[in-house]
Amino acid sequence: DLSLLRFISAELTRGYFLEHNEAKYTERRERVYTCMRIPKELEKLMFFGIFLCLDAFLYVFTLLPLRVFLAMFRFITLPCYGLRDRRLLQPAQVCDILKGVILVICYFMMHYVDYSMMYHLIRGQSVIKLYIIYNMLEVADRLFSSFGQDILDALYWTATEPKERKRAHIGVIPHFFMAVLYVFLHAILIMVQATTLNVAFNSHNKSLLTIMMSNNFVEIKGSVFKKFEKNNLFQMSNSDIKERFTNYVLLLIVCLRNMEQFSWNPDHLWVLFPDVCMVVASEIAVDIVKHAFITKFNDITADVYSEYRASLAFDLVSSRQKNAYTDYSDSVSRRMGFIPLPLAVLLIRVVTSSIKVQGVLAYVCVVLFYCGLISLKVLNSIVLLGKSCQYVKEAKMEEKLFNPVPTATPGKPTGKQQSLFKSSQGISTDENGSTSVTNQPVHQKENMPSLLVTSNSDQFLTTPDGEEKDISQDSSELKHRSSKKDLLEIDRFTICGNRID
Repeated sequence: DLSLLRFISAELTRGYFLEHNEAKYTERRERVYTCMRIPKELEKLMFFGIFLCLDAFLYVFTLLPLRVFLAMFRFITLPCYGLRDRRLLQPAQVCDILKGVILVICYFMMHYVDYSMMYHLIRGQSVIKLYIIYNMLEVADRLFSSFGQDILDALYWTATEPKERKRAHIGVIPHFFMAVLYVFLHAILIMVQATTLNVAFNSHNKSLLTIMMSNNFVEIKGSVFKKFEKNNLFQMSNSDIKERFTNYVLLLIVCLRNMEQFSWNPDHLWVLFPDVCMVVASEIAVDIVKHAFITKFNDITADVYSEYRASLAFDLVSSRQKNAYTDYSDSVSRRMGFIPLPLAVLLIRVVTSSIKVQGVLAYVCVVLFYCGLISLKVLNSIVLLGKSCQYVKEAKMEEKLFNPVPTATPGKPTGKQQSLFKSSQGISTDENGSTSVTNQPVHQKENMPSLLVTSNSDQFLTTPDGEEKDISQDSSELKHRSSKKDLLEIDRFTICGNRID
């Protein structure tokens, strides 16, 4: 007998048991725990990555001038030693001289750009125009970063390519002018970004600064609801590290310009402090929310950030080897899209125009400051190298570091693997069989393969799967471990749809 009273009674007393679908609710709880772990794991990666960018950035101001001086001294005193080697200079020394010459030329070219006129020109625009300009500048900065390292690498290879090879390039001079033009234009672009941010700081109602900060939250909409794989998230993480470090340098430039206008009054620094905190806090909040929901929607665990950190540490350790094929600052540029030369040119230009050096005591302070920068660079490098070795060891990646020959899967090896094995027999090692991480690179053969070898699809991405994982967990994470490329392969800063070409 059905009645309204019995229906209401059944609705009020109806029960259910969650344990009947235990797997579903356990998975939901794990998702909540993963979102709670994301801020900690993400900030650990960001902290490590920012110090890597700082190390590459300080290298331009500290060790690069000394290396250029040593290279020029060797070039001048070369007749005293005789031409015992086919090369006048080592490839690394040629690259150092090119970097130093580009830095000096672009610095003098920046003197023809009037910062004050640019500031008043931007300040005279409306708020909506400045908002659009700032968005366009961000896109242009990423495009410049994506193509800039290719220009610099083309210059370095053209200048150091063995002469026995057939000429297949347009020459060193055209590549050099292309590199100078790129660094100069990118430095102007960053200057316009800093000027726009300075105008936002000095606006009376702070409306422009609020709009610019709200623009960060638009980034969440453009990335959260897209499908991400492990490699794509690695690229996004590297991009976020580069963006955050660049914003810190831009805030430093804004503070220097404002302090100069107020005659270095320390009270004005406290006026800027709330705005600086708002910019930094909004950037951190956006990154946390973005990565938390990306990992949630794509079922990616929080442990993936430790793998990303190990991959970055692998770059640092491998660049210290005897047979390294690149400088670490260039490795960071390829990995994160952070190119320190344009930013260094702009910072030197702003510092020299904001701080006047007069008198013997001022020059003594400059020398002491330079010695302090060198000490900071050396200390930072030592700590980073120690941490990187620890991360590489924890990720069990020593075989990739010390064994350049790839571990072949059962079956017949491919022709490419055989050629790699044959060409890798000439790699020199120390007496103990381990590769040195402090000596200068030795001259390698022309076809020497890089250490970052390509792993097969059935091998691990960065760390091997732990033996303590059960079969159910392995099956749930199978789609994240079947990525197309090894994390160590990713050295291209792509932004269009987060693609890996």
